[in-house]
Amino acid sequence: MRTVGVEEELLLVDPETGEPQALSAAVLARAARDDPSEETFEKELHTQQLEFATHPQADMAELGAEIVRCRKEAARVAGDIGATVVALATSPLPVRPSVSMSPRYQWMIEEFGLPAQEQLVCGCHIHVSVESDDEGAAVLDRMRPWLSVLTALSTNSPFWQGKDSHYSSYRSRVWMRWPMAGPTELFGTADAYHRRVDDMVATGVLKDRGMVYYDARIAERYPTVEIRVSDVCLEASTATLLATLTRGLVETAAREWRAGTAPAAHPVELLRLAAWRAARSGLEEDLLHPVTMRPAPAQDVVRALLDHVGPALDDSGDTDQVHTTAAELLRDGNGARVQRQILERTGSLGDVVTECVRRTQT
Repeated sequence: MRTVGVEEELLLVDPETGEPQALSAAVLARAARDDPSEETFEKELHTQQLEFATHPQADMAELGAEIVRCRKEAARVAGDIGATVVALATSPLPVRPSVSMSPRYQWMIEEFGLPAQEQLVCGCHIHVSVESDDEGAAVLDRMRPWLSVLTALSTNSPFWQGKDSHYSSYRSRVWMRWPMAGPTELFGTADAYHRRVDDMVATGVLKDRGMVYYDARIAERYPTVEIRVSDVCLEASTATLLATLTRGLVETAAREWRAGTAPAAHPVELLRLAAWRAARSGLEEDLLHPVTMRPAPAQDVVRALLDHVGPALDDSGDTDQVHTTAAELLRDGNGARVQRQILERTGSLGDVVTECVRRTQT
C-alpha cells in the first residue's frame, strides 16, 4: 500500500478580528519550548504562515485524524501567544505580508521582487510514495490531465486584499507568477526529468532544485512524488479526500505505465487553460474534462475522476469513503463557496475568517 503524507500551510490570525498576524517565529519558539524534539511545524516564506507536515500513512482514516491533530496543536500553540490558525489559502482581509528572516527567503525577495513579497498564499502539498524515480516520472506524465480536478475540489481562496477576486482559487493564480511554476510537458524517463530540472537550475534563475515549482514533481528529500496544485482546504475531511484521490491517481498511473499504456499527449497550453478554468470556476461551473479538454459540468468531471481511479480505490478499501465525501462536497460546496456564503450572510470579511477558524479544527 502506498503511503501518503500531507503538508499544510495555515494562516496565523487574530482570533477576534481575523487579521493576519506576523507571529510565526514566536509560535515556532513556543512549540520548541514545549517539546525541543518537535519537528511538526516549520516556517514559511511569510511570517503570517505556519506549516505542518504529517507522518506518512497508509491508512487514510489515520491520515485524516493526524491532519486534525496537527491543526488543533497549531491552534493551541498559537493560542499561547494570543493568535490562532485558519485554513484559508488567502487572507480575506487586507494584509501587508512580511518575509521570514532566512538567507533563502531573502534571496527570493531580492531576485523576484514584488511578486514574492506579495505572495502570502497557503497550499496543500501531497506526497505519495513511489518505488523509483523511473516510476515517479511515469506517474507525473500520466497524472497531468487530472491535476486541475484536484485544484477545483480544493478551491478555498475567493478573496484577495479585501475584495472578491471572482476566482474560486485566487491562490493558484498568484502562485503562477513564479516563472518555474505550472504544468509540464511529458518527460518520458527519469533521466529526462532530471536533465530538465538541471537545465532550469543552470539558468541561474533558480537557487536550487527545490525551487522547481512544477504542479507535480519528484521530491528531492523523500521517495515520493509531490503534488502541489491544491489550496489548503477549509475542512480536514476535504484534505483527506484529496490525499486519497491523489494516491489513487498515482497508483492508477503506475499501473498504466507497467501495462504499457501511453500518457495523454495534451500540450501544456491546454493544461494551463484547464488549470485556469479550475481556479476560476471551482465546483460552481464547467471544467475542462481531462480526457477531451472540452467543457463539461463540474459534477461530471469529478465523477470521471472517481471512475478513473476506481479500481485503485477498490483495492485500497477507500471507495465508499471517497464517494461519500465527494458527494457531500459537491452538495455543500468547498471552502470558496462557504466563504462567500458567510460574507453574504454577515457582510463582514472578519466574520468570514473567525467562522473559518472554527471549521479549521473540525
